[in-house]
Amino acid sequence: MARTTGSDGEKTEAAIREAAVNLIARLGYEAMSMRQLAAEVGVQAAALYRYFPTKEDLLFTLMREHMEGLIGVWNAARPATADPAGRLAAYVENHIAFHIERRHATHVSNMELRSLSHDRLTRILRMRTAYEKELRAILRDGAEAGVFSVEDTGLTAMAVIQMMTGVIVWFRPGERLSISEVTATYLSMTMRLVGAEAHGASTTYSTVRGFGRAKDAVAL
Repeated sequence: MARTTGSDGEKTEAAIREAAVNLIARLGYEAMSMRQLAAEVGVQAAALYRYFPTKEDLLFTLMREHMEGLIGVWNAARPATADPAGRLAAYVENHIAFHIERRHATHVSNMELRSLSHDRLTRILRMRTAYEKELRAILRDGAEAGVFSVEDTGLTAMAVIQMMTGVIVWFRPGERLSISEVTATYLSMTMRLVGAEAHGASTTYSTVRGFGRAKDAVAL
């Protein structure tokens, strides 16, 4: 009988990926064994190789899917407006929401780059560069329009992304701040970092997607 969508094989592969993300995030790629992974999923170790011929194939798949997901949700969320402040607000919101939802996958993607072979590392870095170029373009457009004050676009983009991604280190749902409140605060810090307030952009970005209503946000 032909397999249908949602077959046992597809469910097993999804379970392998999910378990691998959690184990690698907790133990590290080198420390995690395929035998441990098989036990976590509830299959024989040999069965894993039907889906991922090598351990590195598995790691590369996890990292590639993470970046494809990040780029995909940004492409869907990218606003049509040419306003740099509005685009930056959307970028910040999208980035923080994506990474909070995928905390373990983000940790794996950032910490295990060293475990990839040269060719696969190059492919992942190209995807990361393509995503970061979107932010650099926003900052460059804002600087050219006199909305932002940015001395070094590349360095500023790196600082903004590092700051936003760092949310996963400390944020926990249900604690003092909601995702909306965290996003609003980080957007405010980002706007100050790029000099937006000094250039009259505060009114523009404070109304984008309700970011200016942090005090009224509820936990998600």
